[in-house]
Amino acid sequence: MTDNAVSPVGPLVTGSEIARLAGVTRAAVSNWRRRYDDFPAPAGGAANSPLYALAEVQEWLDKQRKGQEVSPEVELWQAMRAAYGEQMIAGLAAVAAALAGEPGPDLPDAVATRVRDLARAGQPVDLVNGLTERFMDSARRAGSDQVTPERVVRAVRHFAPELPADATVFDPACGIGVLALSVASGTATRCYGQESDADSARFAEHRAGLLGRTAVRIVAGDSLRADAWPDLKADLVVCDPPAGVTEWGREELLLDSRWELGVPSKAEGELAWLQHAYAHTGPGGHVLMVMPASAAYRKAGRRIRSELVRRGILRQVVALPPGTATSHALPVHLWCLRRPGDKAGADTNDTVRLVDLTGNGPDGCLEPRPDQVADVPLIELLDDTVDLTPGTHLRARHRDYPGEYAALREELEDLVRRLAALLPELVAGGGPGSLDAATTSIADLARAGLVAYEGPEPVSASEQLDTDYLQGFVRSSVNARRSTSASGTYRLDGRGSRIPRMGIDDQRRYGSAFRALTAFEEGLRKADELSRRLAEIAREGLATGALAPRE
Repeated sequence: MTDNAVSPVGPLVTGSEIARLAGVTRAAVSNWRRRYDDFPAPAGGAANSPLYALAEVQEWLDKQRKGQEVSPEVELWQAMRAAYGEQMIAGLAAVAAALAGEPGPDLPDAVATRVRDLARAGQPVDLVNGLTERFMDSARRAGSDQVTPERVVRAVRHFAPELPADATVFDPACGIGVLALSVASGTATRCYGQESDADSARFAEHRAGLLGRTAVRIVAGDSLRADAWPDLKADLVVCDPPAGVTEWGREELLLDSRWELGVPSKAEGELAWLQHAYAHTGPGGHVLMVMPASAAYRKAGRRIRSELVRRGILRQVVALPPGTATSHALPVHLWCLRRPGDKAGADTNDTVRLVDLTGNGPDGCLEPRPDQVADVPLIELLDDTVDLTPGTHLRARHRDYPGEYAALREELEDLVRRLAALLPELVAGGGPGSLDAATTSIADLARAGLVAYEGPEPVSASEQLDTDYLQGFVRSSVNARRSTSASGTYRLDGRGSRIPRMGIDDQRRYGSAFRALTAFEEGLRKADELSRRLAEIAREGLATGALAPRE
């Protein structure tokens, strides 16, 4: 129990619980906090998850005529929060055990009384489902590994294969069992799970029993280090593994037989969970793994990704919309694997389906549009990076190669025509060295106030000097040598440069030529970039079949 578990002002409630009390959304409560100066100040919790004194909140709601009568279920939740604080999962496990008639720790009097009253007034399963919903709501913002977000559960159910009634489902990191029990919805479906947090595992098992799911077994333990179901072969394995965990036991598991695709690096814990899940599939069995987007391209996981693709195990990667994992805005992926069946070649595939839903809203449609799907040949994925990011491949496949190629070619042709017009007309001059006789240094011109430095190059500060003429001669090869130090460093300011003395009309004539050459050089750089882009799209279009030579 934390210091914030019991407050001198009585039970504490979260913003979500205030919303339930008032019958409004969480956004409305956030708005009240900003708009009303007399809204109760936090009495505990953290800056990003404050807790409020229930009595103060109830008084404020009554004063604002926003309050509603507190339901017995809300009173139970508040009593549990006062008793268990941040250890609510232990309280849930104890309540579920009491409702199931199973042995467990004694409930605090305030909690036990309300549990008995509610159990007599209704079905225990309704009570435990209500408490589960409240816990998921409070844990969701914190990104707890014990709770798979509802949007992720919805996506997994959408992309899960159809299972026979007596199928076996396994979740090796099941938390409170939300994902496993949602996917294994049939009462005849055998469901197995393992969870490192003992309270979460107890709660998941008791809740399954209250739901009438007698074919559910969930045990406590570390799945990677101490697999409780070593001989289990499931029809479907679902898993939302702990994210970003480096201490998953690599050193002690180096020779483990589960790494048939390669030993994961310390930083690739998700690929260890993926292979653990795959090891628990029977012939023809499926795996649906929730993966961070970075697992699709990180260098450390390249070998394992390559084996997944080369062996035809990876069937589909779905990039889910940002916000699906509600604890952060980063997109997550759903990797869909299948173990080959008993008959060799019976269900082989030569493509991986890549689905990019990142342009959709988190609560939007999960059925992809044609432009959000690509069946990519295995050989295209087996390059140096083995990048499985759907967006990378879909952008190339749905790219308008003919349109882009035609537009770039037209732009380059127009630029080449303009480049020729930019070249100044030059005739024979007085010969090399003919302008060296009468010259003036830039330093002298600067001391006379005729030259200023507003940037790296000198500019004219007088009507007696033309800036283009000045800079044109400063950039000449002769002055470049004068502006280069003994160490080979070129000083762009050219204070040691010398320019020929001539009248302003001649200066402007030379300046115009230098200005045209500068524009020509800039045009050449743009033409070079255009040429590279044009060649790239032409080669890629020809190689993929999007473009073809004219007959």
